[in-house]
Amino acid sequence: MSEKVRVRFAPSPTGPLHIGGLRTALFNYLFAKKNGGDFLLRIEDTDQNRYVEGAEAYIIEALNWCGIPFDEGPGKEGNYGPYRQSERKNLYKAYALELIENGHAYYAFDSAESLDFHRKDHEEKGKTFIYNWHNRLKLSNSLSLPTEEVQAKLYAGEDYVIRFKSPQDEQFVLNDIIRGEITIDTNILDDKVLFKSDGMPTYHLANIVDDHLMKITHVIRGEEWLPSMALHELLYKAFGWNAPKFAHLPLIMKPVGKGKLSKRDGEKGGFPVFPLSWNESQGYREAGFFPEAVVNFLALLGWNPGTEQEIFTLDELIESFSLERVNKSGARFDPEKNNWYNQQWLQRKSDEELAQIFIKQLEAQKVTTEISKVKKVVSLIKERAVFVSDFWELSDYFFQSPTTYDDKSVKKQWKEDTPDIMEEVAAILSNISDFESLNIETIVKEWITNKELSFGKVMPPLRLILVGDMKGPHLFDIMELIGKEETIKRINKAINTLSN
Repeated sequence: MSEKVRVRFAPSPTGPLHIGGLRTALFNYLFAKKNGGDFLLRIEDTDQNRYVEGAEAYIIEALNWCGIPFDEGPGKEGNYGPYRQSERKNLYKAYALELIENGHAYYAFDSAESLDFHRKDHEEKGKTFIYNWHNRLKLSNSLSLPTEEVQAKLYAGEDYVIRFKSPQDEQFVLNDIIRGEITIDTNILDDKVLFKSDGMPTYHLANIVDDHLMKITHVIRGEEWLPSMALHELLYKAFGWNAPKFAHLPLIMKPVGKGKLSKRDGEKGGFPVFPLSWNESQGYREAGFFPEAVVNFLALLGWNPGTEQEIFTLDELIESFSLERVNKSGARFDPEKNNWYNQQWLQRKSDEELAQIFIKQLEAQKVTTEISKVKKVVSLIKERAVFVSDFWELSDYFFQSPTTYDDKSVKKQWKEDTPDIMEEVAAILSNISDFESLNIETIVKEWITNKELSFGKVMPPLRLILVGDMKGPHLFDIMELIGKEETIKRINKAINTLSN
């Protein structure tokens, strides 16, 4: 690529960032970094009626949490700012007027009531009203009215919009990196409003002007913008500018496979659809997902590397990514697979890092202990966990003696002779000076063999005593970690409790 790659993520601050929007940002980021380019954030806030306080800060925090920060944008001013459209509003009118001057746009004075009348009239006749070549000369605009009347209306301050004059009887050929060649009959295009009566541009005009002024080389955006591609290409042509290359990403589909993933799907299915929490809606961060896992599963929603590899670091994604390997069809969202990704990333984390997170949970449980012990516990239980939030349930017996014993296990494991056997085990353990897992195991197993007992008579009830259930890692690792005194104390407590 001869010119420097520049891409942008351009959300509207109308609420939290949906996981689909986050994937769009991610694909822009990956493409930019793969090609040594820049990733911009532009806030498209021209519709002030839909502006939501805090949404912009949320978007920035979400990108930073995922490890995909922008190079230019609000607060990171480059040479092409400002990066909020509301701060650029003085720019757009001149470009709209330029299009009028070169014959590609016109003033339209139609009232809302007049347009509504035409729509209803068409509906009654079984037709759809489209404002374009077919009827624009019959409506109230600068193409149909005498010049003097147009000037008089402008001078009098009458409300108007500026509409694009879409071409007639043309076959317009578009090229999309993901979808290939698309041919559009320009007769079906409507004359979109570019500049509104409130003095603000519409998305279409502001978007094109900003992309041009910010030297955007590639527009990578969601499939929902595909119907706007013809208009946007025509606008570039009308201005005499080089258009960027377009790539329209596939939708993220519901877990059932049909329809676009929505907030309601998450509420119904019990999984997040936002990167961070927003009001009552839980985010992936608060649900306990690692950002690396979120980035990993999002990257593989609609893109495939052409290999069997599923676990990717961000650097590996940058190295492997290409728009040519993005699918055209929608990608099914799989919450269970997302959990699997988190489990894989959890296993990759160091015991130290996981222990630092887990110790905060322990503090919430009023448990005070050394970080060295927490690290050892983490090393024993982490392979069974999907989230760090699973750690307490998997390891509570390391920090507190069981208060109950699983009924089903008691019936199966606690026999008439079990108390006597457990008393002997306690006596043997009390005489072990080196209370280390392998040493305890060697001595206890040697005693079992010499006594001609079955391992099933000793080991399962011993686990039940120490854990309260039949779960947990290697039994002698548990003993070493809770210590000799606590181990014997739990045996004696169980003998008294279960024998009665």
